[in-house]
Amino acid sequence: MKKFQIYSFICAIAFALFSCADGYLDTSSKTSLTEDEYYKTIDDAEMALVGCYDGYQRTVSDGGLSFYATSEVLSDNCFGGTGNSDGRNYQVLDRFDPSESSSDNDLFNTTWRSYYTAIARCNKLLNKLDDISWGDSTAIRPRIEGEARFLRAVMYFDLARLFERIPLLTTTTMDNIAQSEATETYQQIVSDLKFAADSIPASAYPKSKASTNDGRATCYAAKALLARVYLFYTGYYGSSDLGVTKAEVLQGLEDIIDSGEYSLVSDFASLWPASSYVPDESDNTLDTSPYAGEGNSETIFAQKFNNTQDYNGNVDGNLFIVMLGMRNTNWSPYGKGWGACTVNPDLFNDYSDSDARKAASIIDIAGEGVEDYDTGDQREYTGYMIKKYSPTCLPDGTSNTGGEGDFQISQDQDYVIVRYADVLLMAAELGSTNAQDYYDQVRERAGLTTKTVSQANIMEERRLEFAFEGIRYWDLLRQGLAVAASAIAGTTTLLSGDVDDKVTILSSNIVTTRGFMQIPQTQITLSNNVLTQNEGW
Repeated sequence: MKKFQIYSFICAIAFALFSCADGYLDTSSKTSLTEDEYYKTIDDAEMALVGCYDGYQRTVSDGGLSFYATSEVLSDNCFGGTGNSDGRNYQVLDRFDPSESSSDNDLFNTTWRSYYTAIARCNKLLNKLDDISWGDSTAIRPRIEGEARFLRAVMYFDLARLFERIPLLTTTTMDNIAQSEATETYQQIVSDLKFAADSIPASAYPKSKASTNDGRATCYAAKALLARVYLFYTGYYGSSDLGVTKAEVLQGLEDIIDSGEYSLVSDFASLWPASSYVPDESDNTLDTSPYAGEGNSETIFAQKFNNTQDYNGNVDGNLFIVMLGMRNTNWSPYGKGWGACTVNPDLFNDYSDSDARKAASIIDIAGEGVEDYDTGDQREYTGYMIKKYSPTCLPDGTSNTGGEGDFQISQDQDYVIVRYADVLLMAAELGSTNAQDYYDQVRERAGLTTKTVSQANIMEERRLEFAFEGIRYWDLLRQGLAVAASAIAGTTTLLSGDVDDKVTILSSNIVTTRGFMQIPQTQITLSNNVLTQNEGW
């Protein structure tokens, strides 16, 4: 009763205040925009599009399980790692085994929410395009629509690979939507990417202006991602009912190559900050000049991050990188982190010593003389950590990220989604008449001699070229469950807290789950069980 009386009193005061001026309730807000006032002008559309990119960024910066870190944990590149006394959620993923931590039945809930929030932003913009006054600027609408549909496709591709059957929404709705079959989702992804490839002008975001337009979707990014979608779907499902042919996909890759917009950087290590930065202890600095930089000639599409993230609601840093740092250990240029994704020694040994990608991709802790590594707090220590996406630090151990300088939230290294090297190898795999040349270009940049191009050699090259870039697991899976299970399963003795720890990954777990992940239990509950759990979870 007291609550009702207080509420009534507040309402009476509010009514009196609002009645003091005629028409007060009819005025527009001075501090915020409403949906009825918005989506009217081209500037509104451009601003909403930026919001779509921001939503995509938040799929990593919000602190959920990163798609890319998850992809590495699932693969034969890495073990789960993290701290020796941490929860075992990464071990659940690494071993495809919920019994590793039975209470972790909501691993991807934040990830799920972030992706669908970002998709909703894209859908809202796309559904409002008819309300925009385009005037004589008829070429702007297809470009904006193409970018929004590209982002939606990228995110649905991530979700479909993680969970397979997911709710497919192309409009904003509050309805309780059931999961769609994989074919329907992939056909939508292909439709969006084809539209983006046809509608975003090649001149919209040229490489010559990468300093201002890096991270924007391009027609070339759409064609590259379309090839990745095609290869995964046709490989895993053994069907090509996608609404695009192999010839069309290959032609898209050839278009990228022929555009002259992209090329391999000469030094593989220069692609990655931690691989190229040189510490100078004399003045406590890092020489960053060897780094090729963001938006370099090899970057087809990157997910952008900033170092302005803080604890007051600004969310724009790359939070997945800190998970990959050496556990509690700074050794410049490598900065500390939480020790996830310890590198499988088998991968390290599969690189030849003459392969430039070996030292550029992996931190060899003993071989590089890293001192005082905190093995006592490291789970599943192998002696190797990821270098491509390692945090970096100054010689005195302090973070060099900028912003608040907080190594946990100020990481701003972009995540490169597609590189030109991938375009070359996908074109070779799809049967380009220049397959041998494309394959050789990638090997020669790594300092290796030519080999005869073949499917098996291409897949091995992809493993070494794209290690720790979130690609290997899906390359295995698209070759079939048996291939993936054979590559990933096994028993290895590692060190957890300086004590022997036997890690066993069963091939039966991979086969039972069909390679897909656990639908968050919270989402199943919120759907009143309209959503159903994936097999094996």
